[in-house]
Amino acid sequence: MKLLVLALEPSSNLHLKEVLKYTKNVELAGIFDKSLGSPAYDISQMAIMGVVDALKKLRWFYRVADEMVELASKCDKVLLMDGSGFNLPLAKKIKEKYPDKEIIYYILPQVWASRPKRVAKLELYCDKLLGILPFEIDMYKSGKAKYVGHPLLDEINIHRDNFDKDRIAFLAGSRAGEITRLMPIFREVRKALSGKKATLVIPASFDNQKIEELYGDISDFEISRDTHEALSSSEFAFVCSGTATLEAALIGTPFVLVYKAKKIDFFIGRNILGIKLVGLANIMLKKYNDTLLNEELLQNDVNALNLVNAYNKTDRDIFSQKANELKKYLSFGSSQNVANILMDK
Repeated sequence: MKLLVLALEPSSNLHLKEVLKYTKNVELAGIFDKSLGSPAYDISQMAIMGVVDALKKLRWFYRVADEMVELASKCDKVLLMDGSGFNLPLAKKIKEKYPDKEIIYYILPQVWASRPKRVAKLELYCDKLLGILPFEIDMYKSGKAKYVGHPLLDEINIHRDNFDKDRIAFLAGSRAGEITRLMPIFREVRKALSGKKATLVIPASFDNQKIEELYGDISDFEISRDTHEALSSSEFAFVCSGTATLEAALIGTPFVLVYKAKKIDFFIGRNILGIKLVGLANIMLKKYNDTLLNEELLQNDVNALNLVNAYNKTDRDIFSQKANELKKYLSFGSSQNVANILMDK
């Protein structure tokens, strides 16, 4: 089977890699991490952060989308993962040109957070909608949507039994803007907590030149390229909003979520789209039992004093209780379920 894949985020590619373990004789085409095959475009070429960056590359994205529509003619099925800004318009183009082409959307757009009108488009242009958050399935009425489990429950095979009580992990994200905004603050926090060991997690794909450009002076940190190992071995973590926050929750490492976006992007998210909570763990627990896992520090609240205060006042026992509630809510992993759906003729 030849599968057109549009996996635009680093996390999506980790989930795709896990799904492929349960498939046979699948050839990938499209946009995905080059470690998984020979993509038309590597995901690094698709990386943007916020509305401003997207507008700058708009014409290029249109051209790439047209190329993907043509590529779809040579593929048996289409798998869209995350990246709704690109993938949803692409689904429309493919379905209009090839009405019988099966389009599967795995890791659905966050219509529950904003833009609920996208539900109608997803149900119109996609044949199967595979959700990884239990509550999001209620948004869909066509019968195409199904909760398949959460991929991190397959991917996190690590137990936090022997963590270092004197170690703190710092995760500044994977996008250039996130890293450059957070690292000066992380350096201040590291100095304030100088009696602790400090692990800085850097994405495995970053080379030395990129690290030097984005991170600045990191001489006071020990470096790790393994998110799960770093989190499991640490007593606490400061984590940029994203997949890593959910990974920390499922591993059981107490953390505070930090996020500094461009002012215009944050204004749009908070005031126009109405986004109140940023962390997925908090969003899910709020839906599940009207509680929160931990504190979120956003924008101007992201400063060294607030981060150190969050470290000191976080109740580790309550965090552990809430993390276990979250695991219970998610129930099971998704990878084999998705593979079975892909291979189903």
